[in-house]
Amino acid sequence: MNRPRAAGTATPHPLPAPAATPQPAWLGPVLLVGIVLAALNLRPAITSLGALFEETREGLGMSGAVAGLITSVPALCFAVFGVTAPRLSRRFGPAAVVCAGMAAVAAGLLIRPFATNAAGFLAASALTLAGIALTNVLLPVIVKRWFPDRVGTMTGLYSMALAAGTSLAAAATVPLTQALGGSWRTGLLIWAVLALTAVLPWLAIATAARKERAAAAADGAPAVRADAGPSVVRSRTAWALACYFGLQATGAYITMGWLPQIFRDAGVSASTAGILLAVTMVMGVPLAFIIPGLAGRMKNQGPIAVVLGLFGLAGYLGLYFAPAAGAWAWVIMLGISNCAFPLVITMIGLRAKSPAGVVKLSAFAQSTGYLISIPGPLVIGVLYQHSGGWDLPLALMAGLLVPQIALGVLAGRDRTIEDECGMRD
Repeated sequence: MNRPRAAGTATPHPLPAPAATPQPAWLGPVLLVGIVLAALNLRPAITSLGALFEETREGLGMSGAVAGLITSVPALCFAVFGVTAPRLSRRFGPAAVVCAGMAAVAAGLLIRPFATNAAGFLAASALTLAGIALTNVLLPVIVKRWFPDRVGTMTGLYSMALAAGTSLAAAATVPLTQALGGSWRTGLLIWAVLALTAVLPWLAIATAARKERAAAAADGAPAVRADAGPSVVRSRTAWALACYFGLQATGAYITMGWLPQIFRDAGVSASTAGILLAVTMVMGVPLAFIIPGLAGRMKNQGPIAVVLGLFGLAGYLGLYFAPAAGAWAWVIMLGISNCAFPLVITMIGLRAKSPAGVVKLSAFAQSTGYLISIPGPLVIGVLYQHSGGWDLPLALMAGLLVPQIALGVLAGRDRTIEDECGMRD
C-alpha cells in the first residue's frame, strides 16, 4: 500500500506481516524528530559532568579513586542494562522501551543535582544511564525496523545528533553555569529540560506501535520467539565488533571524563578546557553523518577504522609532548578518532540481515563492549593519582589504539552473522 509522505521526510517501512496495519501519515516525520531528540540526549549527562568534574568532585568530597569510579559508571550501566534490551523489546516493543528510556534519562537528570553525597549522585546517575543504555541498543533496531533501505543515512542522522548533543553539553555547561549563579548543581540540572522534551514524541510513537502490535496479534501474526535471530556468540564477526566497540568506548569515555582535567593541569582555564572538549565532540557532528553513509557504500569498512585509529595515535602523542601548546590540533585529531562510534554502529546494522539479528548483535556488541571498557577510566584515574601526572595514562591510551585498529579491520569484513552461524535468509 502506498502511503502519503511529507516532502523531505522518509516514510517508515514496516516489516512484512500477514495483515499489515496502515501507518498514520504523521508517523514518519515524528519518528525522525524522535530519533534526533533521543540521540541528542545520549551524552549530555556525561559531558556536562566532564565540564564540571572538578567542581562536582570537590562539592561531594570524592577521592581520586571514587572520581575514577564515577567515570567508569557509564560503561558499567550500559553493559548491565543494555543486555536487557532484547527481552524488553520483545515484551513491550522497541518504541515503548525507548520511550521509557527517555523518561528514565529525564528523571535521573532531575534528581542528580540534589544529591548530598557521592552515593546519591551515583544512584541518580545510574537511573539516567540505564535509560541511555536501552536507547543505545534499540536505536539501531528502530532504524532497521522502520528504515531498512536507509540504514546508513539514518544511522548518520542520529549519530550526528548524538555528536551535537555531546559537544553542546561540553561547550555550554560552564558558561550556562556561570550565567545562572555559578553552582555546579544548576549547571547539571539544566540538561533535564532537553531530556523531558525528548519524551513527548516517543509517547506518540510508542502508542502507535502498541496499536500496530495489538492489530497484528488480532490478525494472528506469529509472535517473535525469544530465540529469534542468530546465536551471536558463535560469530567471529560479532566478537570482533564487540571488542572493537569496547576499545573505542574506552577511549571515548576516558576523553569525555578526563580530557578537560588534562588541559587544566597543563595550565588551561576551566572554560577553555570545556571548549576544547566541545571541539573534540563537535568534530563528530559532520563526520558522524558522513562516515555511516560512506561505510554503507563500502563492502569492507576496515580502511576507515585504520584511518580513525591513526588520527587518535597522533592526538595522544601530541597531548604527551605538548598538551597546551598544540591543544587545538590534538582535540581535532581526537575528535576524528572518536568517530569510531558511528562507524561501529553502522557496522552493526550492516553485519546482520534482519531486525532480529540486529537487536541481538546490537545488544551483544554494546553490552560486551561496554564491559570491556569499564576498567579504562578507573585505571586512568588510579594512574593519574599515583603517578602525579599524565605521562603513564596517555601512554596507555595510545597503546590501546593498536588492537582497536586490528579489530576494526576484522569487524569491517564483508560478511553477516547469519552467514557465519549457518542461517538462511
